Amino acid sequence: MFLLPFVAASAGEMNSTILVGTSRLDIVVEKGPFDVTKEGLLDWIRSATEAVANYYGHFPLPHVFVRVTPREGKGIGRGMTFGEGGGLITIQVGTETTRSEFKSDWMLTHEMFHLSFPSVRHEHHWIEEGIATYVEPIARVRAKQLNVREMWFEVVRDLPNGLPERGDRGLDHTHTWGRTYWGGALFCLLADIEIHRQTGNKKGLDDALRGILEAGGNITQDWEIGKALSAGDQATGVQVLAALYDKMKDQPYRVDLDALWKELGIERDGKNIRFIDSAPLAATRQAITYGELRAPSQATSASDSTAVFAGRSAGSSPSTRGSTSTDLEGRAGRPGRRNLAE
Repeated sequence: MFLLPFVAASAGEMNSTILVGTSRLDIVVEKGPFDVTKEGLLDWIRSATEAVANYYGHFPLPHVFVRVTPREGKGIGRGMTFGEGGGLITIQVGTETTRSEFKSDWMLTHEMFHLSFPSVRHEHHWIEEGIATYVEPIARVRAKQLNVREMWFEVVRDLPNGLPERGDRGLDHTHTWGRTYWGGALFCLLADIEIHRQTGNKKGLDDALRGILEAGGNITQDWEIGKALSAGDQATGVQVLAALYDKMKDQPYRVDLDALWKELGIERDGKNIRFIDSAPLAATRQAITYGELRAPSQATSASDSTAVFAGRSAGSSPSTRGSTSTDLEGRAGRPGRRNLAE
């Protein structure tokens, strides 16, 4: 391995580069009195890149800038992802954030998933946020960064936030926080189940999303939503995404989540989750969770394909103009979570 050129930074900032396969992430950590070491910060970033690269088979973009800004207190928040300039993520980190809090963080992984889907018009923002909200915990389970029962507990607990309420006019016309993040996630879950049903659990939403990415649909590109959904349907060989969009885009689409959890073999008992493997869609639940691997014991991470380089330099920061961004702090019910409108 050789040391790659660092992205320019102001005096006192730390510059680092992470390699993920053939992709490069240039990282700037702004000066701050962090309780964790700079190596700890890099481990946090690397874990997020591994989860995303493991999900797609490779990192979504060849080159991304990541800027970490300190703030007072604990916790990670206010992440934003931009497409113009080739890919830029900015994220704030509390200077008192502990190593265990970094280990359990989901936000940076959420932001990195925005890199892998094209920028769409404002009325379709729900699909950008919905994909990142739905896929992030699945990817972290597959990378062995999150317990599978914890993942499904949070999905069962939080997905009702995405159900249509009185006055709802469909996903394209109801821009509340719940419908944007969890309504989009609901679309993803329903699509995932239906793709698995029509393909006998041979393909899922992950195949559709990989197909969109392979067709050139990443955050640096402006696409119509129909183009993205068509590319996803072509990748799976079944017409699910476009058909479901027609049902959910401009009218409330009712879903009986209690019945759905029963079919998937998921029972919530207080703060615990039980899996019922005799349930009609238990195999689909397993396939959704572990993707093409189809078995939890086979899940792997992408750690063998990553390398980290760290150093310091002085200079000016790159100028980047964002075409698509997200601004989210916390998922409903998670500690310290609050949600900011764009």
